[in-house]
Amino acid sequence: MSAELTVGIAGLGAIGLHLARALDKGVQGLRLVAVSAKDQTKAAANVAGFASKPAIVPLAQLAEMADIVVEAAPAAVFEEVASSAIERGRVFVPSSCGALLPRMHLVERAKQTGARIIVPTGALLGLDAVRAAAEGNVSSVTIETRKPPGGLVGAPYLDQQKIDVLAITTPTMIFKGNAFDAAQGFPANVNVAAALALAGIGPERTMVEIWADPAMTRNQHTIRVESAEVRLTMTIENVPSVENPRTGKITPLSILACLRGMTSTLKVGS
Repeated sequence: MSAELTVGIAGLGAIGLHLARALDKGVQGLRLVAVSAKDQTKAAANVAGFASKPAIVPLAQLAEMADIVVEAAPAAVFEEVASSAIERGRVFVPSSCGALLPRMHLVERAKQTGARIIVPTGALLGLDAVRAAAEGNVSSVTIETRKPPGGLVGAPYLDQQKIDVLAITTPTMIFKGNAFDAAQGFPANVNVAAALALAGIGPERTMVEIWADPAMTRNQHTIRVESAEVRLTMTIENVPSVENPRTGKITPLSILACLRGMTSTLKVGS
């Protein structure tokens, strides 16, 4: 790769547009060259005031133009974005890493094409510590997620179980299971659990609790890791995005930090 890396972003919603604006303001070693969005007219309006307007292209063309393809799009197009980047040997950065768990064939394909898949920390914390612990003997990893009920609306699991999450008036655990099942039942809510599983002991052994809590004003995640070498307990409270309460404001910042680390002379953390 050249000293300057070009970036393409799939999706200009709560995550993608914030990231695009930050890149347009200037990040050393990175240049935004292309974006893709379902509503191209709205996308054009969103980037109209950019200092250097990126091209607005179909999803598959992002990988033709950019060294790094960032996925910040609806789950329905995840594989299209990922596959085009991986086939061209690009760096693929998914924000919807929960969608990666049932598609591990993409990782195998990346090994063949020379592509890289880099999962950002997102709305989580402590992944460096979890990765370090996973090099040793980990006995258990759990994550407890608590969100305002409105931040869980639309999850397939709730529809399947006929749970009216907006009718909940006291803290209620609505799901308990492993990260693989959580990612399928709550694809827009548990990217944090997926990232934790990929960093640690895998989706089958990573246990997840999801709570609907009317008293919460933030999205809270508590991680507990037990191993022969270390015991970790970590809690993060994320301010929900105004555009999409299912994701936190910190998520686009995390992706920006991830991208910055690809070109920084000094990179802190693994």
